[in-house]
Amino acid sequence: MKRSIVAGCGAYLPERVVTNDELASRIDTSDEWISQRTGIRQRHIAADGQLTSDLALAAARPALAHAGIDGAELDLIVLATATPDNTFPATATKIQAGLGNRTGTAFDVQAVCSGFIYALAMADNMLRLGQAGTALVIGAEVFSRILDWQDRTTCVLFGDGAGAVVLRAGDGEGTNRDRGILSTHLHSDGTNYDALYVDGGPGSTGTSGFVRMAGREVYKQAVVRMAECVDHSLQGNGLQHRDVDWLVPHQANLRIIESTSKKLDLPMEKVIVTVDRQANTSAATIPLALAEAVADNRIVEGQLVALTAMGGGFTWGSALVRW
Repeated sequence: MKRSIVAGCGAYLPERVVTNDELASRIDTSDEWISQRTGIRQRHIAADGQLTSDLALAAARPALAHAGIDGAELDLIVLATATPDNTFPATATKIQAGLGNRTGTAFDVQAVCSGFIYALAMADNMLRLGQAGTALVIGAEVFSRILDWQDRTTCVLFGDGAGAVVLRAGDGEGTNRDRGILSTHLHSDGTNYDALYVDGGPGSTGTSGFVRMAGREVYKQAVVRMAECVDHSLQGNGLQHRDVDWLVPHQANLRIIESTSKKLDLPMEKVIVTVDRQANTSAATIPLALAEAVADNRIVEGQLVALTAMGGGFTWGSALVRW
């Protein structure tokens, strides 16, 4: 049985760091207000002229180096983003050109904060079917460009960044002890469309727009859906909560992360947390967290890693990976 094995990870965060205190000098908020409600202390903001493709390339290159392959060798590039460089073509094709690849396939996936899980599922399916042998999966966002910086309920929550993983097709016996992605699980419910959205943007509306959010509804749904998804993935692979070595959740809010870990009966010592330093980077949060935990040797070969996210749409999903 073919399995998608994680061969490398990479990350990039813009140089500029904006603290809560800096935001408090511009809008009616405070470090205490933000920290207590979200766990966020700071976020990274892209420089003027720095695009999603720039961040994605800066994360892709170390991921490829970690995997020991050249960009020209890739069969597939899947970019998860809600902030593409242009309405079209796909920003992934720009990344493909930047990596010197002319023979692979490249496309974007848009599922907002669940985007990386969706992109991972697309790449995993193609590797399992033999349609590709190596894949680069990226989550990259410049969310600062779609924020209303006068709306303290949303602008304090988000940041910019990119994370990437390289997948390589390998053979396995089809057991939950095999290295690689054991399974992915995707869901959506469009009846919650207006709970988290951008009120405009490129496309049929022909208007610019900003992030709008019904915070309480998002919080309530996120805790339930993220934990539920991990449960489904464990049950589908004949595993239990105690088998999970690391939970890597979408980094939207520390309270959501803590509530999710409690629902899954997993101690916070088993949860990778970056939201305090990076805020919510949408599709980039999970690959950024993975890259950090791999770099500092928390995540090591043989461990069971559960990924879960929920985003606008609503979309949500999970992936179970034997590292």
